[in-house]
Amino acid sequence: MEKTFPMTKEGLDKLKAELENLKLVKRPEVIDRIKVARSYGDLSENSEYEAAKDEQAFIEGRISTVETMIRYAEIVDNAKIAKDEVALGKNVTFVEVGETDEESYQIVGTAEADPFTGKISNESPIARVLIGKKVGDIVDVPLPVGEMTVKIVKVD
Repeated sequence: MEKTFPMTKEGLDKLKAELENLKLVKRPEVIDRIKVARSYGDLSENSEYEAAKDEQAFIEGRISTVETMIRYAEIVDNAKIAKDEVALGKNVTFVEVGETDEESYQIVGTAEADPFTGKISNESPIARVLIGKKVGDIVDVPLPVGEMTVKIVKVD
């Protein structure tokens, strides 16, 4: 059985848009670059050709990966989960006990995780600890060195 990829509807839409861009824009661009590089003659010392072929391999690999993620996407449905319970697709805000600065993240599937934009994977250590907890719960979050104790202040 293939692995499923839990994700939000927005994450699936983003993957579909990426796939369309890869197939309709990126793939034709790199094919054109390969044609131009071939016209330079000797392929054994043609760095433009090698670079274009490398990019083509990357694009084809990414297309395959994205197609698999779309095929086995599992859209999360939070309708059956309590409004104040942390779950995939929800935003969670917490504060370290004894501190005042709040941190907020959206918990998403691995396919759409992007920590730089506040989207953390449901498989990350912090998300695994938070999932299933509710507003007001105090939990220990593992860190690379030690752990921190946080209180969940908001889930939406």
